[in-house]
Amino acid sequence: MTQIFEPYNLGPLTLANRIVMAPLTRNRAAAGLVPSPHAAEYYAQRATAGLLIAEATQISPQAQGYQDTPGIYTSDQIAGWRVVTDAVHAKGGRIFLQLWHVGRVSHVDLQPGGAAPVAPSAIPAATKTFVNNTFTDTSMPRALDLEEIPAIVADFRQAAANAIAAGFDGVEVHGANGYLLDQFAKDGANHRTDAYGGSVENRARLMLEVGAAVAAEIGPERTGIRISPVSPANGVSSSDPQPQFDYIVDHLSKLGLVYLHVVEGATGGPRDVAPFDFAGLRRRFSGTYIANNGYDLDLATAHLAAGEADLIAFGRPFIANPDLVARLQSGAALNEINPATMYGGGAEGYSDYPTLSEA
Repeated sequence: MTQIFEPYNLGPLTLANRIVMAPLTRNRAAAGLVPSPHAAEYYAQRATAGLLIAEATQISPQAQGYQDTPGIYTSDQIAGWRVVTDAVHAKGGRIFLQLWHVGRVSHVDLQPGGAAPVAPSAIPAATKTFVNNTFTDTSMPRALDLEEIPAIVADFRQAAANAIAAGFDGVEVHGANGYLLDQFAKDGANHRTDAYGGSVENRARLMLEVGAAVAAEIGPERTGIRISPVSPANGVSSSDPQPQFDYIVDHLSKLGLVYLHVVEGATGGPRDVAPFDFAGLRRRFSGTYIANNGYDLDLATAHLAAGEADLIAFGRPFIANPDLVARLQSGAALNEINPATMYGGGAEGYSDYPTLSEA
């Protein structure tokens, strides 16, 4: 039971323990999609985690898919995130920023000029997004032209540079959960017949180009990536997840990325949603393996002891438990989440959950 609470070396960083706070969308960005005034307190409260991965943050105006999610492409956004990273570092914490392009999981009301969201192919996402203070169907996307794709890669690269300028210790490329890079990788969303569609190699191309560009910009030792090989999140599907993600992980490993963050099973759902050899991904990747999805202390302890993961990501438990590490270590009961304050709002249900000492 002690291994999870022991320090761990992640590239140039020494983490206080092996517990990771997974990125959690909370829809609380202020005007200009600058991080909420309460965000610095929220993240600093949770800085006892070995690593914080800040919420998914769009790399450009086109990359937005939900209302009130923060960006990392303007000077005001960079300055807003600097307040957050300073607060986390003052508490001795380490924090990465998750870089996000949602692709087709968006709505015309969120897109510049009311344009259609972009995607690998003009196939709508069978899911809803949060816009105009309600959940509504996503809009019909348009397929990206071949000549537009380099600009997407450039946006990821610039966003990574901006994140370092904002004081983050590194970034996580969001290649999971049915968003743009995952849409390109999976043939249920990608019907292209050019260099970015068809074969396993072609469908992996955009994710690998983004990973390479970000690593070249800020260093592979500060670049992680998140994938979800079998998750049906946001209506995405794949007919060949094992060969597809074996290939992707082999090439991500060659890039020397510092970690691979894997959603094992359906995001926020069952771990056994489809057959998949996650242990095989672990063996294929030379860096740190972060396991995610449905972990409690017992399961985390077992996987660490078996060498099946290096770090364990916890998501929802961190929402209501700013001192989750201390609660796990002491065996204390966890606070319950208030569902009504999950998305949007201010401090209530965000930075006002009590710690053990306050309770």
